Parts: sequence; C-alpha cells; structure tokens
Amino acid sequence: MAVGFVRPARLSDVGEIARIQLTTWRVAYKRLFPAHVLEQLEEPFLRERWAEAVSAPPSPEHRVLVAVEQNAVDQAVQEYVVGFAASGPFDEAALAPGEDHIGAGITVAAVTDLLVEPRWGRRGHGSRLLSASVDLWRGDGYASAVCWAFDRDPATRKFLTSAGWAPDGATRALDVDDMLVPQLRLHTML
Repeated sequence: MAVGFVRPARLSDVGEIARIQLTTWRVAYKRLFPAHVLEQLEEPFLRERWAEAVSAPPSPEHRVLVAVEQNAVDQAVQEYVVGFAASGPFDEAALAPGEDHIGAGITVAAVTDLLVEPRWGRRGHGSRLLSASVDLWRGDGYASAVCWAFDRDPATRKFLTSAGWAPDGATRALDVDDMLVPQLRLHTML
C-alpha cells in the first residue's frame, strides 16, 4: 500500500530534487525551450543550487518541501522523493515588468518551484505540496500567494486553477537563449 506525505527537504534530498527538476523539465518543457538549453542543464549545478536553498535559505519563510511516496514491500518500507515545492516571500523574482514590489506588501508568498516527476503524477503529490505550503504561509501571516506559470504549460495552469488560483493579469517573457518564453502569473487568497 502506498502512502504519500510532505515534509521539509533535507540536505540528503538535494540529489533527488535536482534529478526530478532535470527530468521534469526535459519531459514537460521540451516544446517550450530549445533542445540545447535543456541538454546543457546539469545535475551538479542544480544540486548545488538546491543544497544552498535547503541548508542556507535567505529567511525562515523560504522553504523547500518534498513530496514522498512510501511503499511497504515484504515488511520493508521504501520511500521515494517524487516532487518538491519551493517558496518564500514575494520578492523581485515575483514581479512583473514595470511592477513596484512595494505595492505587493509583506503579506504575499511566492512559489518559485512546484514540480512532481511525471511518472509519479496524478497521485495527489502536487496537491499535498500545495496544501502544506498554504498551511505554512498562513502560519507566517501571508494573506495571498503568487506563482508564475509558462503560457504553454497547460498542466500547471490547470492544476493551479483547479486549486482556486486565477491569473492576476501580470505577464512576462523569459529570455532563454534569445528566445522569449511567455509566462503568466496566477494568484490566490489564503
């Protein structure tokens, strides 16, 4: 029987977080980004980034959570890190072009990453990650949250809108190797 749960990421999880990010991007975003950009991403670079995020976050409100699937097989328990979410206070990275972050106030949380490895999808892991994040944001006193999604990523947009998020009208385009990749920002009240 499989059991899914969410817990804070540990330093021992960063290898799996990096692998999940790389695998998921190469599968889910292969039509969004040039192939050579995805091929140039390397696990050691991502591992280093996640090790810092887990071991030395910029504030107590910056968190990395992992989704874990636990299976009991012949009286042995196996655990698999299958997804992760990273979030923190609304900052410069959450801004739309020309937007003044002072207007956002201090009561807005921002999702920076929310990924579940495709082979573990549709098992509730994304919902558990989002729910655990919302619980922590409420405990921190946040009143709302934002998340950027790629315009051509209907799965993420559908997931967030089914959870009560909605576009807030803000858009931007990321410059990825001289190719503009449009994003839209979604928000929710907590």
